[in-house]
Amino acid sequence: MPAQSRAEALIDLALQSGVSIGGVGNCPGRSAALTGAYTLKDALERLTAGACAFEIVDARVVRISPLRRTPPPSPRLPPPPPPSIVSEVLVTATKRVEDANRLPASISVIGADQLETAGVKDAAGLMRLAAGMTTTNLGPGRDKIMLRGISDGAFTGRTRSTVGIFLDNAPITYNAPDPDLRLADVTTVEVVRGPQGALYGAGSISGVYRIITRKPELDAFHAKLGALTGWTKSGSASTSLEAMVNAPLIEGRLAARLVAYHDLEGGYLDDVNLRLSNVDRTIRDGGRLAVKAWLTPDWTVTLSGAVQQLDSNDTQYVTASNAGLQRANRVRENHKNDFAQVGLAIEGATPFGQLQSSTAYIRHAFVSQYDASAALSRFGASAADLGVYQERAKIDMVVQDAVLTSTAAGRYRWLAGVYGAVSNEDSPSELRVGVNALAPRAVYSEIRSDRLSEVAAYGEVSIDLGSGWGLAFGGRGSRISRRTSSDVTVNVAGGQSRAMIRKADFSNWSPKLSLQYVFPNGAMVYGLATEGYRAGGFNSGGLVAPNPARRAYRPDRLRNYELGAKLNLLDQRLDVRAAAFYDLWDDIQSDQYFPSGLPYTANVGDGRNVGLEVEATWRPAPGWALQSNALFDDPKITRADPRFASRIQNQLPGVPDMSFSALLTYERPLRDGLTLLFTGQTTYVGRSRLTFDPALSPVMGGYFTGRLSAQLKGPVWRLAAFLDNPANTQADTFAYGNPFSFGQVRQVTPQRPRTLSLVASRTF
Repeated sequence: MPAQSRAEALIDLALQSGVSIGGVGNCPGRSAALTGAYTLKDALERLTAGACAFEIVDARVVRISPLRRTPPPSPRLPPPPPPSIVSEVLVTATKRVEDANRLPASISVIGADQLETAGVKDAAGLMRLAAGMTTTNLGPGRDKIMLRGISDGAFTGRTRSTVGIFLDNAPITYNAPDPDLRLADVTTVEVVRGPQGALYGAGSISGVYRIITRKPELDAFHAKLGALTGWTKSGSASTSLEAMVNAPLIEGRLAARLVAYHDLEGGYLDDVNLRLSNVDRTIRDGGRLAVKAWLTPDWTVTLSGAVQQLDSNDTQYVTASNAGLQRANRVRENHKNDFAQVGLAIEGATPFGQLQSSTAYIRHAFVSQYDASAALSRFGASAADLGVYQERAKIDMVVQDAVLTSTAAGRYRWLAGVYGAVSNEDSPSELRVGVNALAPRAVYSEIRSDRLSEVAAYGEVSIDLGSGWGLAFGGRGSRISRRTSSDVTVNVAGGQSRAMIRKADFSNWSPKLSLQYVFPNGAMVYGLATEGYRAGGFNSGGLVAPNPARRAYRPDRLRNYELGAKLNLLDQRLDVRAAAFYDLWDDIQSDQYFPSGLPYTANVGDGRNVGLEVEATWRPAPGWALQSNALFDDPKITRADPRFASRIQNQLPGVPDMSFSALLTYERPLRDGLTLLFTGQTTYVGRSRLTFDPALSPVMGGYFTGRLSAQLKGPVWRLAAFLDNPANTQADTFAYGNPFSFGQVRQVTPQRPRTLSLVASRTF
């Protein structure tokens, strides 16, 4: 357990030990962190010491009372229950707090300490710590996250993301790229692999990525300040600042927490045509504010807000025809990704169970610009020498999710929830051409608007069958309505200006079934069957109206069958989590490009993926720890949709046949409360291909990279040095560069060159 208020610590203890603890509001103050194996009585003594009294009523019930009301001894009290393991890993990805080691699912939980030790600040860094997690590498705010080898390609268009991205309990993307929120002042990050349609609905067919932020704390004022400076070989310098303040506002009732950050990520690519160096610089500014009110000991209300502005001066690809980290473009390919969210969370106990209601408003706006000069002949502008394509999107989304869960104790547990969401997306795009950059004129433009609404009801029941066996089943029924309007203007010979309005409704049922067995020593094995789903939509862009086969794309569905095990071996010095899976993916949706470079979405066919993922932590001796993860898979296309292509390569794009990562840490206590920490990390990404098209599918990957660090930690200070990509490799990662020159020149998205970073932080 992390250090937290005593009331929250007692709630955690109740969930981890399977008992009911009443009166937690009678225990004021803050508890210290607690790690290890304790009897229930020992854990209670440590959590309540000097603040309140406890009474073990029976094997399932504990009563907390003020210190002055110490209960009289009773000779008839039953003996305390057998020792229970107090786990460090609690998750809420199942819509209720559960021990990850008892959860029949493949899940990675990365805590704040681990993020700090590994120097991780965003999703791209997190992929080194979670099995089966990959991201594209076009640039901050342009990328998409993929899990477990389920990839629909590198492009981000109309297709809904395969991974559900959440900030606390609110979804933050639909078909947009990852906003690349900085992992500032977070409690944990949860990565759940496999379809999560039964709980999270459409758009989570390969899993869920959740950022769990730290909430305001009542008991004390505290703050933290951190800074980073970094140097990249042959690139420009990077800097970062981060600050946090937690302040009680009304004693015992109200507290606030403020986080703010500024990142400047130096560029490292040169554009020889524009005569510019380090063109791909990115600036990220953001913050969060949360105010939490304790209405009663059992009811809380939290009002929160988050903002982030991300500006990238350019993309981060190069062309093979240029030497080193260089390319030759006619215009800057800048990108903006602005995110804002306001949320209201209400939690409390009712006579029927624990209620959690989350309401959120999200605005996500992004703009991308591309050099379209290589495709001018497609637009009848061969006399021109400059083409600029710009696409914009502004998404406004309102989400309401309410779930009621049973208490932890008892043979039967259940949850029931309702969900509603409405979103509006305005996405104009325009291509302009000119001669010598003088008075460029528009030759193509589209003004498109999409309105989506979704309503859903979901539920799950878990049954303790006895003798270590457990069964869970549930599902989610949903209805999604889409309305699309588009107005296309084409000013080239052979083009077709047009307008359209189309509507469609999609209904879906996503079931879930799991069976698990817990051995007497705490090890667990499970079987799991789940489904994921994405609704269909419409194509509207292009120089001419899409042909009948491409005017719409159909829903796709992924069915997952999984066998897993979670083991604790060698006197609890070795933790192993493994899952073997078999996935069937029907009518795969994928964002594609016409020869002109303009986007559309297609159903490319059916596929399957079979694989094994493993995560392990080994503590061979005091101070030493080795964490590793690996994914081995074999993704295949089993049927090509003839309306998309008569022949496509038989492998899903961007999915390496294997990848693994290992992090070795050594921690040595010194005098005066100081600790010295060394880490070494290596990651291997296997080979893959970029697209479904065998003619335009270069091989990427097949490279190692790594990170080294040395850190000195004290009670309030932390100093650290990180060395990224120490071998300075320039291997091609998974991302396309420019759709308008794709297929004409070889585009490569290299890793950031060797980078040294120095970090300092202090708590107050």
